[in-house]
Amino acid sequence: MLKRINWGAIFTSFAWLTSLAGVVVLLSFINVKKQTVKCTNVKIIIPGANNFIEREEVDAILKQDQGVLIGRNLEKINIHQIEKKLQSNPYIGFAKVYVDMDGVMKIEIKQRQPILRIINSSGQDFYIDSDGLKMPISPNFTANVLVATGNITEVFGKVIDTLHTQMAKDLYKTAQYISRDTLWDNQIVQIAVDNKNEMELIPRVGDEKILLGTVDSLDVKMRNLRVFYKKVMPQVIAKTYKTINIKYVNQIVCERNKVDSVTVKKKVKILTAADSLAVHTKVADSLVKDVIGKAISAEKNKDAQPKAVVVKEKPKVTKPKTEVIQKKPVTEKNK
Repeated sequence: MLKRINWGAIFTSFAWLTSLAGVVVLLSFINVKKQTVKCTNVKIIIPGANNFIEREEVDAILKQDQGVLIGRNLEKINIHQIEKKLQSNPYIGFAKVYVDMDGVMKIEIKQRQPILRIINSSGQDFYIDSDGLKMPISPNFTANVLVATGNITEVFGKVIDTLHTQMAKDLYKTAQYISRDTLWDNQIVQIAVDNKNEMELIPRVGDEKILLGTVDSLDVKMRNLRVFYKKVMPQVIAKTYKTINIKYVNQIVCERNKVDSVTVKKKVKILTAADSLAVHTKVADSLVKDVIGKAISAEKNKDAQPKAVVVKEKPKVTKPKTEVIQKKPVTEKNK
């Protein structure tokens, strides 16, 4: 008994063979075309706001590596070699080169994106890019990124190198977190590393110092700091705090600025300086603790992660002279 012919399989095979033949013919046509078509123009595309490398520099690299491109047959231009040469530049992260049938060569370049500038303890200066690789400072352009200074031993050796010290890796992690958050990217401008290898954040607005410590529980610490900035800072006197300590996951410890005794004297008219200070401290402490408590409770309900925040303040006041404290206000009866 004869088997039934599988016309579907025959049709599929025929279609594949036809497609393959078409591809071969097309490649042959392109190859013949490349032998006759000459490079008529070179277009360099460098998107982004950074200007680590200019089009003139790319032209110079092409000329040095390949010679004059315009007027040459496309088959005599090594596109892969051009890509490899461009990507060896310390400011270029990716390069794509292709040509169209009109002879126009297009070069798309993606620059490396620095997120942190390091000034180490020896004074050496370099960037860390978004991929965690070191890159040199450019004589043509300065990136507006976070700056890290202080007790940093990481050094810049090769043109493209990975991070070797734990502190550099922690700084990179912190810079990544800050750069991804609009609030912190605009507010935090510097990271200072002390002799204990703990980090201190320097804000753009305000005189307070933010003691971060290590990168452990970084997300929780920065979330607590966000609550403090949004809920507490708008309700207290400007320049009230000297430091904001977020090193501890479950609390914020604030140190108030030293109160000027001369200012206290000017404010004292009926109450003594000691009474005035006591009232001010009590009200400020109550306000700060109450606001933070409510804000953190809201964060708990929102994130379902119970985190307590406590504020401890250490006022440092120079006591005015005894005769001023004991001086009674002048009244009509005393006259």
